[in-house]
Amino acid sequence: MSEIKSKLTLKPINDLLGDKFFIPAYQRGYRWTKRQVEELLNDIWDFRDSSQEGPKEAFYCLQPVVVSKNNGSWELVDGQQRLTTINLILEYLKGVLEILGKEKYTIYYETRPDSYEFLQNIDLSRKDENIDYYHICTAYETIDNWFKSKDGNAKINFLNTLLNDDESGKNVKVIWYDLTDENSQEDYAIDVFTRINIGKIPLTNAELIKALFLGKVKSNNGNEERVYLKRLQIANEWDLIEYTLQKNNFWHFIHEGSKNYDTRIEYIFDLMKKKPKDAEPYFTFHAFNEDFGEKEIDDIWLDIKKYFQTFQDWFNNREFYHYIGYLIATSTPITELINNSANKSKTQFREYLIEEIAKGLSYDIDDLEYGNKSMKHIRPMLLLFNIQTLLNNPVANSYFPFDLYKTENWDIEHIRSVQSEKPVGGKQRNWLEVVLVYFTGIDDIELTESQEKAIEKLDAEEKDIAESIWNLLQTKKISDEGFTKVYDKVLIYFEEDSVPDTINSISNLTLLDAKTNRSYKNAPFPVKRKTILEKDTTGTFIPLGTKNVFLKAYSTKHSNLMYWQAEDEKNYMEALKNTLSVFTQTSKEQQNDQ
Repeated sequence: MSEIKSKLTLKPINDLLGDKFFIPAYQRGYRWTKRQVEELLNDIWDFRDSSQEGPKEAFYCLQPVVVSKNNGSWELVDGQQRLTTINLILEYLKGVLEILGKEKYTIYYETRPDSYEFLQNIDLSRKDENIDYYHICTAYETIDNWFKSKDGNAKINFLNTLLNDDESGKNVKVIWYDLTDENSQEDYAIDVFTRINIGKIPLTNAELIKALFLGKVKSNNGNEERVYLKRLQIANEWDLIEYTLQKNNFWHFIHEGSKNYDTRIEYIFDLMKKKPKDAEPYFTFHAFNEDFGEKEIDDIWLDIKKYFQTFQDWFNNREFYHYIGYLIATSTPITELINNSANKSKTQFREYLIEEIAKGLSYDIDDLEYGNKSMKHIRPMLLLFNIQTLLNNPVANSYFPFDLYKTENWDIEHIRSVQSEKPVGGKQRNWLEVVLVYFTGIDDIELTESQEKAIEKLDAEEKDIAESIWNLLQTKKISDEGFTKVYDKVLIYFEEDSVPDTINSISNLTLLDAKTNRSYKNAPFPVKRKTILEKDTTGTFIPLGTKNVFLKAYSTKHSNLMYWQAEDEKNYMEALKNTLSVFTQTSKEQQNDQ
């Protein structure tokens, strides 16, 4: 801070009342969290208690506020978050403020004029309209809850401490830096803003890059309106890109890896600058900063828009969406796809995508088996099968939800249950409940009378099984011996007491979200079938290929819908091979060319 050749003063919050503060376009919006707001409130409240017995000149000092006088307003170079939070506190306490004959300071935003009006009249019902309103409302709710936790005099006591202007000096002050006298005021303010914030954790590469873009817009021959409109254009286009990226179906389609981005446009910037995994935190910001010394701002911004437009074009092309989404989900670097899409026609790029997918299918589908060395191929293969099943219907317009696939931890599921995976411990009770619901048709196990009446209506064999389950569920602790007896009885009834050689073959495996899978783990086929179809009708996404399996849509004979038999496995295997033939054939050609 030694380079800031300005006068340093301590200024009470009370002296700021009635002032106008201006947030320039190069700054981000309000982003303080609940924790930060509570810390400020607690610090001021603790200061009030400690200052009762403290020295005469005791005061609480906020961190620096850096300003520059600009057309009758103070341009906030740094300190927006703190002053906005104090402003929200004053808005919450405006009834007491009016009694004291005071008015709060105001805050204007160059590219977000609506936020000024919103700060004058907080409307919590509009919280989800945009990201700025969300953080403002969250802070306001935090302030409200904090004061409600205090006694009835908290408001007046807090305000007296915050705005105390008597000679005691026991009040809240800010460290005040005034840059008004500096030459090239705007450039200097932007430079100070960047240097002040480059070491702070809350600021991201994206926010610093935005400061570069909005700060570097220059006027020609004093044309300030042109500067304003250009900044507004970039800010609006920036927000539209961020808004699209905040949609999870779009985000998880293009997002690779596990890094979370508070501002998702930063992912685009990282990709453009090929940020290495071990790069220093502000690698991307520095890379863009170098661009501004070599290129025109319009050219740099156009490159960003074109880069993002590529993703939009992919998303809007149903075939590209699925093939690219699959490749990204199976660890193909997105930059590799971007590079290979350049200078290719849509037909050429489609051929490239099929070839890339085929490279991952250099194995024989018949050899895939759960538990052996081919396990690493099974999940990608089942994912591709479900994706291609969707695409094989040219009339349908359904999209595979990569957001669910990436966030719900999907499982490889046995179609026919595996005896060696018999439930143990706490899972036994859940298994019994799921099977009982299958027989009685009553989802709520707690409906004792209804369950008992439903059991009475069953035929002799089903009644015997359901009563055995019901009686076991009434015990406080289910014994392994008791569970095994009922478990074996259920498997015999559903003809799953013998284990076929193909139990771990790909022909007995399918893809399912972990939550659904856990809800009936290792239940017999008809119980799984009933559960899956019920979940499908109530809105749970069931992959089309998986749903077809339990509907037995691939089976040539439908005489026994309740059992998964050898003939069903054979038909399912044929469906897998036929559906993936476009890729497996290409894979064979690739191997022959080597």
